[in-house]
Amino acid sequence: MNVHEGSQVAQEIPLPEHTTMTVEEFLASDIDGYEYVKGALVPMAAPSLGHAKISTRITHYLFTYVSENDLGEVYVEAGFQVGERGMKPDVAFISTARLPEDESKGSPIPPDFAVEVLSPTDIHWRVAEKVQAYLEAGTQMVWVVESVMKTVTVYRSVTDIKVFTANDTLTGEDVVPGFSCQVTQLFE
Repeated sequence: MNVHEGSQVAQEIPLPEHTTMTVEEFLASDIDGYEYVKGALVPMAAPSLGHAKISTRITHYLFTYVSENDLGEVYVEAGFQVGERGMKPDVAFISTARLPEDESKGSPIPPDFAVEVLSPTDIHWRVAEKVQAYLEAGTQMVWVVESVMKTVTVYRSVTDIKVFTANDTLTGEDVVPGFSCQVTQLFE
């Protein structure tokens, strides 16, 4: 991709729309295709086939393990209150002890674990802001999955960051105890 193609992609992404709704109203309304950031509805691009395939693989491995071990729930593109934001991670996990009682709307608490699969339209600083927002709100672990280099960056804090490549094994650490999968499994 040359410089002009990259800027065309960025220009095709619609700008945020300011709104008077609160984050709680956003989570109750289940507005598709948007996240809520600082009083604005921020459009989310529809996932590409590659993005969806990676998200599905992560969901499959994580859901299977979490279900077999009765650890909590795995969600796909569900709404979560993350500080003053309404965010929709590609994949998320909440432990049994923290599960919200009301499942008729988005979660009023952040997930224990969030996964963001990068898309060609993602802007680096927006992804970094999302990771920081998750961590500040109490999410214990965030994976950022990048399909071109086939890496997973694991964030436990703004200073505890590890990059995993094809030959590495990802684990759930103390957030999803006992869970593991090879990085290559996400990109097969």
